[in-house]
Amino acid sequence: MAGHSKWANVQHRKKAQDAKRGKLFTKLIREITVAARMGGSNPDLSPRLRLAIDRALNVNMPKDNIERAIRRGAGTDELEDYAEARFEGYGPAGVAVMADCMTDNRNRTVSEIRYAFSKYGGNLGTDGCVAYLFRNQGVIVFPPSSNEGRILEVALEAGAEDIADNDDGSLEVLTSSEHYQAVKQALDAADLQPADAEITMRPETTVMVGAEVGRKTLKLIEHLEDLDDVQNVYTNAQIHESAYGEP
Repeated sequence: MAGHSKWANVQHRKKAQDAKRGKLFTKLIREITVAARMGGSNPDLSPRLRLAIDRALNVNMPKDNIERAIRRGAGTDELEDYAEARFEGYGPAGVAVMADCMTDNRNRTVSEIRYAFSKYGGNLGTDGCVAYLFRNQGVIVFPPSSNEGRILEVALEAGAEDIADNDDGSLEVLTSSEHYQAVKQALDAADLQPADAEITMRPETTVMVGAEVGRKTLKLIEHLEDLDDVQNVYTNAQIHESAYGEP
C-alpha cells in the first residue's frame, strides 16, 4: 500500500504526543497496569505487557513510573474496574474511524465519542461496521533514505510478512502480531532503529482524502485521542500532506 503522507503522519502524531505528554503517560500507565493484572508482571510471558512497556519507553516515560504501574497491576491493591471497549464509525466524507477505549463508565464514553464524531461531520456506527476494514498487524516504520536492502534482509529472516515502500520514501515493515517482537528485536540488534513501531489495526485498503477533509479527519482523531478513556484511534483515511500544515 503506497502512502505518500505516511511520514508526515508519523511526525504529526509524535508532535501531538509531545504536546500531550502528561495525558499520554496516564493512558500508558493504565494500559501497563491492566496488562500486568491480566497477564502477570513478567513481560517475557505477556506480549501485551511487553508492548505496553515498549510504547512507554518510546515516549521516554521514566522507568520508575513503569515499574510502579507493573507492581500495582500485579499486586493486590484495589484497582479501578476498567473495561475494554471498541467504538466504530464514519468520519468526514465517510472515512472509517475506530477507537479502542478503556473505561470505568461506558455511558460517559459513548456520549463523549458520539459528540466527537458529530462535531466533525461524522457519526458513530454499530459494532462491526468498519472493523472488517482493518487487520491487527505489527508495523515498524523507517524514515526516508533508510537502508532498504539491509532492513529487508533482517526483517524477513526474523519472520516479517512484507515491506511496504511508501511514496514519500519511508518504509513499513509488516508483521503478524505474533512475530512483531521477534522482528523488532532483530532490527534493534542489527542497529536498524525505526522511527515508529507498534502493533496496530492497519487498514487493508485506504481512502485518499484531500486537504479539507484531511484536516477535519485529523481534528476528529485528535479530539478522540484527547479523551481520557480513549487508548488508540485508527482510520483508513490516507491524508494528503497539505492537511498537516496550517489551514
